[in-house]
Amino acid sequence: MDAKFCSFFNYSKTFLAVLLAILLSVPTLVSAQDSTAAAAGAAAPAGGGDVAKGESIFKNNCAQCHAPTDERVVGPGLKGASSRHDFAWLAKWVRNSQAVIASGDPYAVKIYNEYSKAQMTSFPNLSDDDIKAIFAYVDQASAAPAAAAGGAAPAGGAAAAGDAKGGAPSDLFVIVLVALVVVMVLVLGVLLVIVSLLSKAVKGGAADAETPAGEGFGGLLKRIAADPAIRSATLWIFVLLVLKSTLDGAFNVGVQQGYAPKQPISFSHKLHAGEYKIDCNYCHTGVNRGKSAHIPSANICMNCHGVIKKESPEIQKIYSSIENNQPIEWVRVHNLPDLAYFNHAQHVNVGGLECQNCHGEVEKMEVIQQRSSLTMGWCIDCHRKTEVNTKDNQYYDKLVQLHASESKEALKVADIGGLECSKCHY
Repeated sequence: MDAKFCSFFNYSKTFLAVLLAILLSVPTLVSAQDSTAAAAGAAAPAGGGDVAKGESIFKNNCAQCHAPTDERVVGPGLKGASSRHDFAWLAKWVRNSQAVIASGDPYAVKIYNEYSKAQMTSFPNLSDDDIKAIFAYVDQASAAPAAAAGGAAPAGGAAAAGDAKGGAPSDLFVIVLVALVVVMVLVLGVLLVIVSLLSKAVKGGAADAETPAGEGFGGLLKRIAADPAIRSATLWIFVLLVLKSTLDGAFNVGVQQGYAPKQPISFSHKLHAGEYKIDCNYCHTGVNRGKSAHIPSANICMNCHGVIKKESPEIQKIYSSIENNQPIEWVRVHNLPDLAYFNHAQHVNVGGLECQNCHGEVEKMEVIQQRSSLTMGWCIDCHRKTEVNTKDNQYYDKLVQLHASESKEALKVADIGGLECSKCHY
């Protein structure tokens, strides 16, 4: 009987270990399923190659003045343009709008006068296929809001919803996890009762059928709590968890990765740098010339918004700032400590780095946030990996020659003083 009990007890321990491993793996499995479902659920762009081609042409040539919806920008919104006019008229208008106006076309003259006789740029090099692709994209883009209202969420909306959740577990994940915990507790309780009953049987005392199972379970818990080895292991686990939490907190002091404060004006980098492809240097004027990239002044905003979307409540905040002679109090997102020296011009103008190297894909951010940790280790790691662009720069000729005599690897920033303390701390 003793041998059978020991065998059963060992089997029970193995079963509990396997059950615990399964439980710990559930979050990863469910998370992976959620990610797979999200990837599968992400709708592919609607339409064929013509629509995709039209989107590219539209954003490169038309988006500065027109919206694919009925919204007015510099010129009229293009929603429904393909139904108002035949293709021949649209092709003439795109290629040479002034010629259509000069011909006395009533609609062309009306639009010309309505928009203060602003002359539209002509695109004589666009083929018929290019123009058809543009209006195919316009038709699709203008129909997207209606589809979303009918219940089919646009792809961009799905992405935004995912970003807003910030990686929070789904309701399905929480339900499954809670159910598994409950099942594990029940199975564990049953196994402990069985072990307790078999233990009594081994000792020669038959299990009393009238004794409540709760008493046997409680007694087993007391015996476990009284075991010095278990108490010692529990204490050490607690100490290690507290120590790890303390060290993690200490290493993250001053690290603002993921910081995305609310700004006084809702400015979308995704719209300006992404959709309209406005160069970062246009607003951040110091990035090629000095230490700071500069936060753009209200005057730079007014270069466009003196004409575009003047009635917007957010744009009115810029007008109010200028009228009251008060600067816009933008909240700084990326901020190095005073003990560290960083020069934008050295990295952007000389090093040839793109903004995305440090700031992430700004052109995809609705709300700007700090994507990189900007810690010393992060900077040093970049200096160790980044090759120096020495092409057509005589300043580096002697350095390249000396480096080549000692190493076969490419010249890295670390090789020209990129790891010296005095470069960043002086």
